Amino acid sequence: MLRSDGVWCRPRPGKWSALEYGCHVRDVFRIMDSRLVKMLTLDDPPFANWDQDKTAVADRYEGQDPDDVLTELEAAALTLADRYESVSEDQWDRPGTRSNGSRFTVATLGIYCMHDVHHHLWDVS
Repeated sequence: MLRSDGVWCRPRPGKWSALEYGCHVRDVFRIMDSRLVKMLTLDDPPFANWDQDKTAVADRYEGQDPDDVLTELEAAALTLADRYESVSEDQWDRPGTRSNGSRFTVATLGIYCMHDVHHHLWDVS
């Protein structure tokens, strides 16, 4: 893609570009999938802290290839969707705890994830 494409442009200071949001949402799906696996296989697992801003800098979101990000975003979304599709009725209440003490169940983790993704869709529109 060409740099004039617009996916690299930040609409204003302090707001991510569409590419950076795409990278972030891809990583949200990956993180949530990792947490979901832990919740389905371990008893009340703790989740390590994830600093999304540090990740954006460390992984150089602004320099990633948009075509690669799109492919990876789709794959991460499908992986998480397939994992949720496999959740059995007796697993929806399995718990996990975020590093700040917030507790989730398999069900509420999915709701939180989709809320976050919906929020970012609004950000880029």
